[in-house]
Amino acid sequence: MKSKLLNKNKIYLAIFIGLSITVYLAYSEVNKADFISSWQTIEFTLNTFLYLSLAIIMMLFRDLGYVLRIRQLTEKKLNWLQSVKVILMWEFASAVSPGVVGGSAVAMFILKKENINLGKSTAIVFTTTLLDNLFYVIAIPIIVRFIEINQLLPDTLHDYLNQFWIGYVIILGITLLLFFSLFIYPQLIQKLLILIFKLPFLSKFKKKAEQTGTDIIVASKILKGKTILFWLKLMSVTILSWTSRFLVANFIIMAFVALSFQSNILIFAKQLVMWLILLVSPTPGGSGVAEYLYSTFLGEFLPISTLIVLTSIIWRLISYYPYLFIGAFILPKWLGKTN
Repeated sequence: MKSKLLNKNKIYLAIFIGLSITVYLAYSEVNKADFISSWQTIEFTLNTFLYLSLAIIMMLFRDLGYVLRIRQLTEKKLNWLQSVKVILMWEFASAVSPGVVGGSAVAMFILKKENINLGKSTAIVFTTTLLDNLFYVIAIPIIVRFIEINQLLPDTLHDYLNQFWIGYVIILGITLLLFFSLFIYPQLIQKLLILIFKLPFLSKFKKKAEQTGTDIIVASKILKGKTILFWLKLMSVTILSWTSRFLVANFIIMAFVALSFQSNILIFAKQLVMWLILLVSPTPGGSGVAEYLYSTFLGEFLPISTLIVLTSIIWRLISYYPYLFIGAFILPKWLGKTN
């Protein structure tokens, strides 16, 4: 794991691919419009910088929510600085991993490097995944209560409505499985680990797998013993993080275009669908896929293609690329100092 994380060529390659795809998509869009004349119609006012500043603040709130959550889940065994490092490295791992892979495996390694045993690290990652999925599972029915489902999908994707609901059911199923594994029958995880590590090429790690399973059961008992207030706090900071994450795009668009309250709600809601698609993205951090989805789902709120390109680039510059650069420059040093 360490050697893979320290492979700078892979880190820089991920940055290069992400930037290249963004530039390519921007170039493709610009060729479809009179770039010079459309650029001249864009106004940079005090409101522009105000809303862009709010977009950056939303990203800080997003990470603050994650930091508060990891502090709560580790029972404050991680200090504030350690918690910030863990979250930044976790975000970096997600940024360089395909959506279908995610950064969870690396997150367990990161927590272990901060002296959280592997079993508890696994339980923490499972719990964060459960909370994130729970936000999604609850948010979709609320949104659909006020917005017609057809409005969440672009006209070109209306034929995929059934696939959207299939995806939602899968997320719901994963959420229920995580809940069952953590709070009803944690021995299931232990049995799965033992079964996996019976394979010949993994057998030498069998004892560690058994110990990890035991640690997960212990961590599960601790989690089950937590108060309702503990879980309310965790869900509150989870809502803070996800709401802040989605509001980034809202504020970026409002920096250039006046939006009604209804339009803001619709932009927020559309991002729930975008997130579901990004979960199965084969590219690092959804590079290319995210830009395409932004243009397809949110382009209707922007009057000219130049603004679609500009706000898309700003969106990724604020919400994605910082984690790539942070990881590229901080991760090797962090790993070198951590025992």
